[in-house]
Amino acid sequence: MGNQINSLIKTYPDFPEEGILFYDISSIIETSHGLKLVVDQIVEIINVHSPDFLVAIDSRGFIFAPPVALRINAGVVMARKQGKLPGKTIFEPYGLEYGKDVLSIKEDPNLAGKNVVIIDDLLATGGTLAATERLLERANINVICSVVVIELDGLDGRSKLTNPCHSLTTLPS
Repeated sequence: MGNQINSLIKTYPDFPEEGILFYDISSIIETSHGLKLVVDQIVEIINVHSPDFLVAIDSRGFIFAPPVALRINAGVVMARKQGKLPGKTIFEPYGLEYGKDVLSIKEDPNLAGKNVVIIDDLLATGGTLAATERLLERANINVICSVVVIELDGLDGRSKLTNPCHSLTTLPS
């Protein structure tokens, strides 16, 4: 699975800070072939779970979740940076590989008890996915699993997660 995706990923050393090797998924979505490859692989992983909806993490999870949702006949809920969603929200602070941030979801009692799959582009330290899991748990939403395009090896992000996580490819950190 990973080899085809790996060939589409460009790297940028020392971005956004010195010592970080940034894996850029832009080149994946610049062609219909790359986008279709990723969407097909995510659909194959989650189709057996029949989630009620997908949770897309700000911002690159927003790219992959909608086409996957269309294929599996599900909706998409956005997990966004704090202050980006209108109405009442639940928020959760978290740490990233190169800083800290806060994620939020809209508070919606109609989502309680629903089954979801979380979609994001990257699993590094696990802070973002773990914060999203905590948000969904507080909202009484059942997380089936997460799917990421890239998992960075050696950062142990998976150990912070409470639910299964599938990665399309694993790359060195």
